[in-house]
Amino acid sequence: MLAADYTPTIHELPQDMRPRERMAYAGAGALSSAELLAIILRVGGRGENVIRMAERVLTQFGGLTGLAQTGFDQLCQTHGVGQAKAAQILAALELGKRIMAAAPEERLQVRAPVDVANLLMLEMGLLEQEQMRTVLLDTKNRITRITTVYSGSLNTAVVRVGEVFREAVRANSAGVVVVHNHPSGDPTPSPEDVRVTQMIVEAGALLDIDVLDHLIIGRNRFVSLKERGLGF
Repeated sequence: MLAADYTPTIHELPQDMRPRERMAYAGAGALSSAELLAIILRVGGRGENVIRMAERVLTQFGGLTGLAQTGFDQLCQTHGVGQAKAAQILAALELGKRIMAAAPEERLQVRAPVDVANLLMLEMGLLEQEQMRTVLLDTKNRITRITTVYSGSLNTAVVRVGEVFREAVRANSAGVVVVHNHPSGDPTPSPEDVRVTQMIVEAGALLDIDVLDHLIIGRNRFVSLKERGLGF
C-alpha cells in the first residue's frame, strides 16, 4: 500500500496527464504554465515529480512574471533546481522575450495602439526602472526600428526632445510611437507623463514627424494617451 503522501512519478501518471503526451495530442496552448515549465525542467526530485516541482517554483516566484524577473543565482538556490535547470528556465524565458521583439519591421504595420503594446509589453512590463523607447515608422506606419532613448525617472526636466527624435530624424521617419513603462505595474498616466507628451507632440510637429501615440506599459496592460486625449 502506498503512503498517504506518496507522489507518483511522471511515468506512473496516466498518459493523458503527462505534459509531453498532452502537448502532442492537444497542443501547447492546452497546457498550464506549470505543465509547460515541467517540460522544460524534464525531471523532478526526491519525493516530488516534475509537475509538483514546476508548481512549487511558480508559486515561490509569484508566477511567470516573477520568474522572468529572477536572476540565475537566485534560481540556482531554489530547492531542486540547480544550474542546469536554472539555465533551461532562463533560456526559455529569454527566447520568449526575443520572439516578441525580433524583426518587427517584417511583421508589423501599426494600425492601433495594441499593435505596439503587444510587441513591447512582455519585455517592458518587467523592467525595474522607467525606460522610454521610440518606435520608428515609415509612411505606411510600418515599423522600421525600435530604439531606447532614455532610462530613469521621466519628467520634463530630464527628457530631451532632441534625444527622443534623434534616430527618427536620422532615419527620415514619417512618424513615431513613444513608449515608456511604469515599474509599479500601474500604467495610469501621471500629470508629468501628460506634460512630457505635450512637449514631444509639439516638437514632432516642428520636425514634421507625426507622433502617433504615447503608450504607457504596465504589468500586462497599457494606456494610450492618444486615445484618452492626454497631451494630444
